[in-house]
Amino acid sequence: MTPRKIKKTSLLGNLTVQILIAMFFGAILGIYIHNNYDVPFAKEFSDKIKILATIFIRLIQMIISPLVFTTLVVGIAKLGDIKTVGRIGGKALGWFFSASFISLLIGMFWVNILKPGVGLNLLNVDLTSVAEVIGITHSFSTQSFIEHIIPKSIFEAMSNNEILQIVIFSIFFGLSAASVGSFAKPVIDALEKTSHIILKMVNYVMKLAPLGVFGAIAGVFAIKELNDLVITYVKFFSSFLIGIGSLWIFLFIVGFIFLGKRMKTLLKHIMGPLIIAFGTTSSEAVFPKLTEELERFGINSKIVSFMLPLGYSFNLDGSMMYMTFASIFIAQAYGVHMDLGMQMTMLLVLMLTSKGIAGVPRASLVVVAATCGMFKIPIEGIALILPIDHFCDMFRSATNVMGNALATSVVGKWEGVRGNKISPSKLKM
Repeated sequence: MTPRKIKKTSLLGNLTVQILIAMFFGAILGIYIHNNYDVPFAKEFSDKIKILATIFIRLIQMIISPLVFTTLVVGIAKLGDIKTVGRIGGKALGWFFSASFISLLIGMFWVNILKPGVGLNLLNVDLTSVAEVIGITHSFSTQSFIEHIIPKSIFEAMSNNEILQIVIFSIFFGLSAASVGSFAKPVIDALEKTSHIILKMVNYVMKLAPLGVFGAIAGVFAIKELNDLVITYVKFFSSFLIGIGSLWIFLFIVGFIFLGKRMKTLLKHIMGPLIIAFGTTSSEAVFPKLTEELERFGINSKIVSFMLPLGYSFNLDGSMMYMTFASIFIAQAYGVHMDLGMQMTMLLVLMLTSKGIAGVPRASLVVVAATCGMFKIPIEGIALILPIDHFCDMFRSATNVMGNALATSVVGKWEGVRGNKISPSKLKM
């Protein structure tokens, strides 16, 4: 196998600076438009400037399906046998479910300690904005959940960017290719070369990241009334930040336990992807770049190709923390009493219903609404959090990226294999 060559340049550092500058000027422009023009103009401006973000995210989405398929199939086929795949898959799922459970617990802990929903004024809540999410929630059933996981056509799954469905097909395809041995080698070699070409496409697309972030930030600030947001939601948002901050501290501690001083090196590598995810509120937008950076960090490409697609379906730490936090917040706001047993039941329900939800529009809100319905909490309560959900989503997306990068790095270390692209000296602090 020809090693995948990854040329290390100053692109990441420059890109990170460019994105930070784009976030700053996007916010300035959005606030200026909001304060100096009427609502119809601001809304029209927001819709048009967000086209920049739409272009960037759609270009990334164009790449994700073929990248997940090619890298995962190649990774599984080169792992060699079902036993190896099962061993790594077992470690991955063990990590994912443990991390999800702890994330849910952190959200449940802080919402009970800080009680941001208690005494909230429910007057003047705009229920019209919640119609879209409730519409999706009504179709959220066991049947739709299974259909969302199991593909009936790989082409349909790819066209809709159904990551989990692509993962399921790729696992079967990769295991089948490994079982037929050398007969499948030409196919695997072709897919590997295809993945190299797609990663080259990533470099071109990522140059548009600052424009995408600029458009996303400017569009949001142009239509959001900051004073109302600060006054009305300061308790909710500050409580959420305490919760998400606690989760980051936990992830850092776990990272230093398993990776030692190399945790700092990992953070340097993934800083760019973290900022892009934060600015665009899309962890999908950084999937290709995160793949590249983890290989630069020294994780074997086989492990990265196997772990990341699974992580994007099963390991959404930031979203998990938010789901318990938001669900119990709504219960508090409506005066619905939930004892510890009921809250733990909700936690377990969220553990199951959240898996495979990646790719659903406003996935976290959909799961929160569905969970509220199960526990007799008014579903329209999500209207309380919709005005500030975008800002929460910025932190959720970055946390999801952090969690997946950490999980991939730790499992890579457990497997004891490093990439063959970087010399050991470059892996040291």
